[in-house]
Amino acid sequence: MADTTLGTFRGVFGRQAGDIVLALGVVLVVMMLIIPLPTIALDLLMAMNLMISLFIILLVLYNKDPLEFSLFPTILLISTVFGLALNVSSTRLILGKGAAFDGRIVRAFATFVVGSEGTQGLVIGLIIFIILVVVQFMVITKGATRVSEVAARFALDGLPAKQIAIDSEYSSGAITEDEARGKKKHLDDSVNFYGSMDGATKFISGTVKVSIVITLVNIVGGLIVGTSIHGEPLQQALITYVSLTIGDGLVSQVPILLVSVATGLIVTRSISDGSFGSDVRYQFSRQSRIYYVGSTFMALMGLLPGFPWYLMFPLAGVTGFLAYRLSRQGREELGAAKSEERSAGAEAHEISPIIPLDPVSLELGFGLIPLVDKDQGAELLERVTRIRKEAALDLGLVVPRIRIMDNMRLEPSEYAFKLRGTEVGGGIIRMGHYMAINPGGDRDSLKGEATVDPAFGLPAIWISESERDKAERAGYTVVDGPSIIATHLTEILKRHAGSILGRQEIRSMLDTLRNDYSAVVDEVTKSFSLGEIQKVLQGLLREQVSIRNLVAILETLGDFSSVSKDTSFLIEKSRQTLGRQICLQYADNEKLISVLTINPAIEKEIIDSRAETMGGDIAALSPDFHKRWINGVANTVKATRDKGCWPVILCSESARPLVRSSTVREMPDLMVLSVPEIAEGIKIRSFGEIRLGEN
Repeated sequence: MADTTLGTFRGVFGRQAGDIVLALGVVLVVMMLIIPLPTIALDLLMAMNLMISLFIILLVLYNKDPLEFSLFPTILLISTVFGLALNVSSTRLILGKGAAFDGRIVRAFATFVVGSEGTQGLVIGLIIFIILVVVQFMVITKGATRVSEVAARFALDGLPAKQIAIDSEYSSGAITEDEARGKKKHLDDSVNFYGSMDGATKFISGTVKVSIVITLVNIVGGLIVGTSIHGEPLQQALITYVSLTIGDGLVSQVPILLVSVATGLIVTRSISDGSFGSDVRYQFSRQSRIYYVGSTFMALMGLLPGFPWYLMFPLAGVTGFLAYRLSRQGREELGAAKSEERSAGAEAHEISPIIPLDPVSLELGFGLIPLVDKDQGAELLERVTRIRKEAALDLGLVVPRIRIMDNMRLEPSEYAFKLRGTEVGGGIIRMGHYMAINPGGDRDSLKGEATVDPAFGLPAIWISESERDKAERAGYTVVDGPSIIATHLTEILKRHAGSILGRQEIRSMLDTLRNDYSAVVDEVTKSFSLGEIQKVLQGLLREQVSIRNLVAILETLGDFSSVSKDTSFLIEKSRQTLGRQICLQYADNEKLISVLTINPAIEKEIIDSRAETMGGDIAALSPDFHKRWINGVANTVKATRDKGCWPVILCSESARPLVRSSTVREMPDLMVLSVPEIAEGIKIRSFGEIRLGEN
């Protein structure tokens, strides 16, 4: 406990100490513009300025992504102010001490660059300083500024298209939600980075201009101070202050030059995926022919009169050797690639590659592409994501990523849903029109094209924008194109939830559940295989029973594992465990369920017709009895619905799966409950008894 507390204390105060030091450093840089510094401190800070500038350019060279050094614009500002503060401090000391100035770094730069003594050295040093400033201002800084402006503009202009591409990748299943979120964050960071760089480059150009002014001020001010205050002769004052000014200017310009080059590098390497060194090695070693040509050219230059053959011939030899090595390496890589291709071809003759089909996909005709384009106000991509989340909440089913793609084989206004490559639904969307659906009853007629709602099969009409208000006042349900597809997708997922659930999804669900309910998961996985668990869960989903309460289902499987492993038996017991959940799906606000019962004789006939199959127990009714049974169910259900109620069939536990199997083909939306599934507190209201209809 004490060690943990001490570690926490050190971590917190360590971070605070680092923030305090950084804040004090920034304040000190600003104060240097006002407070005089001793020469020893000036030398130390100038050396640090050189070192920091070197670190900056090395970081830029070795980073693979500009965003790895996202602090660059801020560092650029701080280093610029730091350099100006040092320049002001050195100017104060040079003008104050004159010939007695003892700044080692400034004098070292002045001596090293000027070289010779006297007027000749001053002229050479001044020319070098001017050339350095001009090159930095006219070439490096101006180019980096222009590139930053263009990069910022293109990054901002390309933002919507890149966001759409990321959304399309996510909706199509190419990337996960976390990957999409990471890509969007990287995209936003890139736009912010290049926008900041566009402004940060102005610091460099401003610094170069200020350095020119400071240099002129130092020379003129030094001559005035030296001749009038210190009483020095004009020639001596000229030599002293011009020499020190050149040294001071070079000390300040070298770090600025390094940072300027780093600025140009970081904005010109935005399309690179590797470090600068790796890019150079790769791109300069791809073509060996250029080195053969270069070697020949250098050799010919060495043969010409007046050219230093003792330099040209060695360079030609080194270049030729490099060309030979690169060409040999290229032949080896080509041979290895062909060998691998032959091996792959031989394997392809034996085993054909199998490409997995998408669990769920939505294919669009080219005329419906605007529905997934955010620039045109479409929301289909977001609706698909929301539907997947709703399916997880309603059914407990984690729907795989839905791939959305265009299909040139479809009509321009057509769309289709596919489950693992097999079409399970589709429809037509009239772009610019609305679908007015008649929920039932007599309505005023509308102008438009008659159609059918693809999700529920209800009669509908395609209407124009001008007819929309009239349709809504008449009681029609008016929906747009994206809403039609989204609603249809919701129904597809409900109807085919059992087919979507695979063993891999079940494995993921069990692994997640194991973190909190390891005892339940371990017990069930010892008694049942993934396939057996899958069959039970699929049986529940086929009747739209949510499997979100997976713990209760697994506990039921564990309870009856020693009794039977029959899938139909386990499904019924799981339904009874979820009885309250199932009842509440069909109960009204007063917890009342409207039911239809079955004539006992008919129910006994259905039970006696039980037949075992690989897919579970079914009712093997005779054709005549089955036809009369379906007519009786349909007539009784229709009469009940005409009274404003949507009934479910209530029967015994043994008859329930058989009643369901005998009606699912003709009436897939008909729900069947068994008596043990009726939970406590749920009230039942019977609307009649199902009898056999006419043949």
